[in-house]
Amino acid sequence: MTGSDKLVRDPLWESIRLDPTAVRIVDTPQFQRLRYIRQRGLAHLVYPGATHTRFDHALGVYHLTRTALRHLRERGGVPPEVWEGEELVPYAALLHDIGHYAYSHALEELETEHLPAHHEEVSARFFSSPELRDALAPLGLTAADRIAELIRGESAMPLRGLVSGSLDLDKMEYLRRDARFCGVPYGEVDVSRLLQGIQLLPDPESGAFEVGVHEKAVAALESLLFAKYQMFRNVYWHHAVRAATALYKRIVEEAVRSGLLDPEELVGPTDEELLYELGRRVLEDDGEVSERIATRWLPALRRRHLPKRALELTAADLAGRTVEDWAVGDSPWKRAVEDDLAAELGLEPGEVVIDFPAKAAMFQVDVLVERRDGSIRRLGMEGAEGILDLPKVAAELYRTARVLRVFTFERREVAPETVLERITRPVGAA
Repeated sequence: MTGSDKLVRDPLWESIRLDPTAVRIVDTPQFQRLRYIRQRGLAHLVYPGATHTRFDHALGVYHLTRTALRHLRERGGVPPEVWEGEELVPYAALLHDIGHYAYSHALEELETEHLPAHHEEVSARFFSSPELRDALAPLGLTAADRIAELIRGESAMPLRGLVSGSLDLDKMEYLRRDARFCGVPYGEVDVSRLLQGIQLLPDPESGAFEVGVHEKAVAALESLLFAKYQMFRNVYWHHAVRAATALYKRIVEEAVRSGLLDPEELVGPTDEELLYELGRRVLEDDGEVSERIATRWLPALRRRHLPKRALELTAADLAGRTVEDWAVGDSPWKRAVEDDLAAELGLEPGEVVIDFPAKAAMFQVDVLVERRDGSIRRLGMEGAEGILDLPKVAAELYRTARVLRVFTFERREVAPETVLERITRPVGAA
């Protein structure tokens, strides 16, 4: 640790050392904004300890990335050109969440017309800021653009897998941190073993080096995948977390649809700034939507009067049926079904939400593995005999983690067939 380094005390990793460039980045207004973006969105309404932020998490990912680079350097054995861009990788890790919207991922479930772009694409707007450009200037004129490419997964650097990929350190960090602050035992990942097992390996087909893992660390990779499953099933997709998210999304969606908010205005505000500005605008507007948001929906979110479960269907309940693609995300077709249900239940438009969360890449694996005999092979979703037969369990785990719910803003009951006949079809039907 040099005299210009800074030491940050962290409850998860104990001590995080920031080098001078990292200090300059952290001191920018763009990065300080992350102190006010909760890591787990509205999960704190269910798990009171979950008030940790994107700021904390970003420091942790930076710390793990520097640790991984140190392990890789000590191991050696690769051509010098493999280290191309190494100096940028820790700062890509530090900045990977710079573009997040208020309450993190929640708004990314909205229709594209209601949102400028995914947070990784939005990050480019923050990189263009004078403060962040100045902080990155010592790294070279193209540093900001190259770091943005790493974050978006578009870089050709051999070390890109530390920032974006099956072994990226973001996943290891957020699972451990979220579990700690939510107070649950589900997110345990053998981070130490994974970091020790990370290697730079040549692709057997192309010869290009990329981040991989030794076979001895595959069990730790499994711990990462199953921790993710447990956290989604028990925390991220907890019914009350989804109810709070549904209410928040509906508030923002209606504000954008009615012209109270321009989608571009969603880029930049912190959690509380966005809710405050929404509250101010709906009080100054006399429209029907504004009245509903001002008197019913915003106060309900503030007071934790969350939408109620009118229907809940598990994987077993959905056996033999397929949920229509348009009913998984937010779409005009789903909204029409929701508002029809609202009218039938005596509720206002927008006060019924069909929720069937999706995370298709939950078990995505694409990583090189060095076998004990020294051979190298790619482990993908097809699995690898004797290493990780993931496909045999991945589909079933994903299926059982998902629950189809209908939330109503006032307590109601909905018959399963009322929803199933509108948004599902028999498996195999066109």
